[in-house]
Amino acid sequence: MSTKRLLCAVFLCLSVAAAMAQAVRAQTAAPPDGPVRNIVLVHGAFVDGSSWNGVIARLQKKGYHVSAVQNPLTSLADDVAATRRVLAQQDGPTVLVGHSWGGVVITEVGADDPKVVGLVYVAAVAPEIGESPMDILKRGPPMPAANSMIRDASGFLWLDPAQYRAAIAADVPQSLISVLSAAQQPIAAAAFDEKVDKAAWKTRPSWYIVTTKDRAVSPELQRSMANRIGATTVDIPSSHLVTVAHAGATADAIDKAAREFSKQ
Repeated sequence: MSTKRLLCAVFLCLSVAAAMAQAVRAQTAAPPDGPVRNIVLVHGAFVDGSSWNGVIARLQKKGYHVSAVQNPLTSLADDVAATRRVLAQQDGPTVLVGHSWGGVVITEVGADDPKVVGLVYVAAVAPEIGESPMDILKRGPPMPAANSMIRDASGFLWLDPAQYRAAIAADVPQSLISVLSAAQQPIAAAAFDEKVDKAAWKTRPSWYIVTTKDRAVSPELQRSMANRIGATTVDIPSSHLVTVAHAGATADAIDKAAREFSKQ
């Protein structure tokens, strides 16, 4: 065989191998039933992106490309900017998931990015245009977690470490509470009075995970918000920090939502 033919044969083999490898990657990288392969997770107050760790691991096993935003929690605008930076890195259809305060963020961010095909609210605040989180929370009953917040001299809210578990994580293993409390991220108190000027749920399908044992955002208020935005609801008997306490159930609900969004 001539050198030219040998080189052509080698090149052909390499091309076939590369094509086969690409096909395998495609099969393992995307969920089997639709085009959605990207999920962006947005955390709430008093936690950081690591609060999604259990959910991330489970979604990755299901074949999704998962990214967790690290919100500065300094203002709505800052958290929106942080989420948009992560969203810009996604390639293809993406589901935005927001826990608690993160629901406000995805409501704003998801409205004007064509990659966003659906929203999942997790015990989250889902405001209307011109509405702030505090406007919504005032419509619900007083919740025990509100009495656990401490405002510092800089205007940031913290959860009292001694009340962290009772306030938002009653069903989280005690062994994790000290770690979560030590790593908690405070939120600017002024952020709760900031109003959204977009509402992604008006143009994107939504799911809502209702945490039925919540002591921070009442389950009744959660259902009210879910009904208003026309969301498909999933109940999980959990405290507010369902992403840690019931990571498996949370991941399963997000997976189901993503599959439905793919069909749509």
